Amino acid sequence: MAKRTFTSTRILKEGMIIDQPITDVTGRVMIKRGVYLDSFQIKYLQERGINGVYITDTLVEEEKKPQEQAKQVPLPDHTKKVIARERVEDPQKVALSDNVKQRVGEGVQYLFANTDSPGFIEETHNIAKELTDAIFENSAVAVDISMLKVSDEYTFKHSVDVATMSMIIAKKYGLSKDQVREIGISGLLHDMGKSKIPNDVLNKPGRLNDREFQLMKHHPLYGYNILNEKKEGFSKAILAGVLQHHEKINGKGYPMGVDEAQIHTFARLISVADIFDALVTVRPYKEAFPKREAVEMIMSMTGELDIKAIEAFLGSVILYPVDSNVTLSDGRLAKVVSNDPRYALRPKVVVIETGEVLDLANDIACANLIIKE
Repeated sequence: MAKRTFTSTRILKEGMIIDQPITDVTGRVMIKRGVYLDSFQIKYLQERGINGVYITDTLVEEEKKPQEQAKQVPLPDHTKKVIARERVEDPQKVALSDNVKQRVGEGVQYLFANTDSPGFIEETHNIAKELTDAIFENSAVAVDISMLKVSDEYTFKHSVDVATMSMIIAKKYGLSKDQVREIGISGLLHDMGKSKIPNDVLNKPGRLNDREFQLMKHHPLYGYNILNEKKEGFSKAILAGVLQHHEKINGKGYPMGVDEAQIHTFARLISVADIFDALVTVRPYKEAFPKREAVEMIMSMTGELDIKAIEAFLGSVILYPVDSNVTLSDGRLAKVVSNDPRYALRPKVVVIETGEVLDLANDIACANLIIKE
């Protein structure tokens, strides 16, 4: 039987298993129940003034996810009929086969490790073609972000995710097929400059100090220089996307601090994809934000990100695919039956127990309901 003890944060040690979730003032979970504590998390607890936490000697089973809960509830016959009547297929989503994911993931790893290789340009264009074909062969206009993962290694997963999202967003934005392919290249290589950042800075499990942050802020410039040296291999648009993907329309980005008038369209679109993917991904220094919160954060950044790029992003991502089982904020279990491209966070759902249809986007009676992650 697991032993649960209340332990002072002053004597916590790395590797101890916490038996309670730790939330911030907004209710966001910062440390999940059941994780092995590391030095950064222990310091976080101490700096917040938390005197003690519950520790267990056995790994805590994760709380059941909404979809797992819903799968255990059989669909009543009347609910099945309602779902059949209300169900509308999602827009065509980009689909990456396991073979494509493997080839793309391995290709990106090769590029980061071999920036001086004579085959660098050709390999980059081959990878971009794989992604372009996957998008245009099935007329994809949306992306299910939960299906993107190609690798357990953050840098490579992030590069492919950002490239894929940027291409879909660019298509929604109205760019041509050639431009979509080029922004894919820019997205794949947007963090190439991180190959010049020391690993102890790149993977530091905590907040960067001023010196380290200043070094990290140079990675777009490093990436630009790597690609610019390859002469005619990459267009000015591709280079601009790499160089400017951390610039902000209010002029408070980096590495140059340019404002809206000087930021290339590629960089505006990649920036949205880059921020979203970073928010929803676990890193050594932070937990992943729930998808809903990440979208809300993107929506709040109208002073920093291009509003048209945000709109294209919101019209392209599918957070709750049709047929997903979800838990509503009032505790009811429901099944997603259709999505509104204008409101990524508020699909139409059918309550599993009663068969009640809830149009979260358009029914004012549902204004106080949200989907819980």
